[in-house]
Amino acid sequence: MASSPQVETVGSGVGKAQVAGSVLLVVLSIAGFYWLTPYGGWAQWGALLVGLVLAAVVFIFSDPGRVFRGYLKDSSNELKKVVWPSRKEAVQMTGYVFAFAVIMSLFLWLADSLVGWVIYDLLLGWRS
Repeated sequence: MASSPQVETVGSGVGKAQVAGSVLLVVLSIAGFYWLTPYGGWAQWGALLVGLVLAAVVFIFSDPGRVFRGYLKDSSNELKKVVWPSRKEAVQMTGYVFAFAVIMSLFLWLADSLVGWVIYDLLLGWRS
């Protein structure tokens, strides 16, 4: 029997505080962007970017950030294992999909027309 997947949460108080601090930095950088409107665009965008970078740094060095970095590393390793189709295979499969879509649309159009003809012309006699 397969084991149940583990659910990882923010467990320690320090981890929770770091995530809360990261969120607070994002909120403060957005508020600073609007508060610095009288000082011009450079001050606004500078405050926003510095706040967002600081929030990212705080998050990356927190426990959930460590887990997230591990997830990104594992995803990158899995992506390297993917066998991508050649150009010829991709073009062929695209052609198959288009051909199937055309055939199915013709089939559905014919089926709809047949059902409409049977119901309206034969049974109800509305289109005489």
